[in-house]
Amino acid sequence: MTGQRAFRFGVNMVTADSRRNWLEKCRRAEELGYDVIGVADHLGCPAPFPSMILAAEATERVRLNTFVLNAPFYNPVLLARDIAGADQLTDGRVEIGLGAGYVQAEFEAAGIPFESGANRVAHLERTVATLRTLFSDPEYQPRPAQPSGPPLLIAGWGNRILRLAAQHADIIAFPGASPTENGGPLHLAGLAEVGERVDYVRGLLGDRLADVELNILIQRVVPPEERTAVLELFGPALPDDVADHPEDLPTLLIGTPKEMADRVRDHRDRYGFSYITVLEHSMEEFAPVIELLRGQ
Repeated sequence: MTGQRAFRFGVNMVTADSRRNWLEKCRRAEELGYDVIGVADHLGCPAPFPSMILAAEATERVRLNTFVLNAPFYNPVLLARDIAGADQLTDGRVEIGLGAGYVQAEFEAAGIPFESGANRVAHLERTVATLRTLFSDPEYQPRPAQPSGPPLLIAGWGNRILRLAAQHADIIAFPGASPTENGGPLHLAGLAEVGERVDYVRGLLGDRLADVELNILIQRVVPPEERTAVLELFGPALPDDVADHPEDLPTLLIGTPKEMADRVRDHRDRYGFSYITVLEHSMEEFAPVIELLRGQ
């Protein structure tokens, strides 16, 4: 459609039992039509950079993304080396996703102070500045395959991180949920909250609006036969403004593939979400939706 970005589709991987299992899953994602394979950055999950490089070896066209790195876990200069090396070794297929981190228990397990949100975002800002500076230096080594380094995705929900994303990101990712106090479990955002966050970012982007891609993370893809069970599971977390019609929530896709495809189009019209990411457990269920939306 005129004035709208074509859809892109990603799947965020969180488990790997073995090399063989990982390769099979990555090949299957490409076969199903996904454009991006993402790797989460949580303790207990596969390490992002070796996983991405191995995924590149197993596939031909998909891009590889960290979805998303907890920036406070990393020294920015050393992180730049890992990003550039991964981009070089995958022939420029890397997208780098960054966030401020929110799981306090993971910081404690790693012996890293879980600082205030403002301090974590400040570290993220220093990281972004370091990456931009190093990758813009033509003498920097290892040299990323992509000029000026991989595209930058910044994920978040609060004002500070969204202001940073509006200034620097090529892609802004909305988790559709926000952390509770002290990094507790995420709670799903309702329609009004999602709309307010997107409108806030649009206002900040100004002249950059047309150049920045907006991403939404789908928490669950639910075929009709699983609707009742899933709504019982999510019931306590459903925001008040969608309690009676959860199908409208951008972070839950419920229904037949055609119904889901229609809603994804509606969400692009309303919010601008053209880059859609699902979690690994929904990879197969979402594939028919990709077929219906491909090229639109």
